[in-house]
Amino acid sequence: MATLSEFFSHLYTMTIIFFSLLLLETVILIRTVTGTICSAPQRLVTTTQFLKFIEEKNPTISYKLMRQQATSTSDHHHHEFNNIDNIECAVCLSDFEDSEQVRSLKCKHTFHKDCLDTWLQQYLATCPLCRTKVLPDEIVANFHHQLQNNNNQVFRFLPFFSADLITGGGGARRH
Repeated sequence: MATLSEFFSHLYTMTIIFFSLLLLETVILIRTVTGTICSAPQRLVTTTQFLKFIEEKNPTISYKLMRQQATSTSDHHHHEFNNIDNIECAVCLSDFEDSEQVRSLKCKHTFHKDCLDTWLQQYLATCPLCRTKVLPDEIVANFHHQLQNNNNQVFRFLPFFSADLITGGGGARRH
């Protein structure tokens, strides 16, 4: 009899979880469809599009090639890169290696590609050193708006999934 009771208890828990997830997916689908219809004039920027904008404005280059270009330019320009072997990424504080991909911004600051891309996604798309804008404000605002919408949809439903539902109610009940 206890086994049958335990079986129905687990069945009930699994049913609640199933329908909660179904409800969550339905609400997200409805919000996505109505959100795109209501906010059609404002173009949201996905992470992929955001990274593509960064690449278009500030192309990636290998550090070795950048050093070669710096040494083959005029004396004035060469003076700018006089200590190019001593340059380090200001985000991770690691020295550049010849095999690494770097990104130089219009303000002449250079960073590891991945370090800078992560920085630009987390902050307001400015240079980590001098805070010069890397992308237009509209693109950055749309990207952060899209991220905020995605986060709100997930976190809105987290309270429905208590530890008792996920663990099958084993911790709260005593027989």
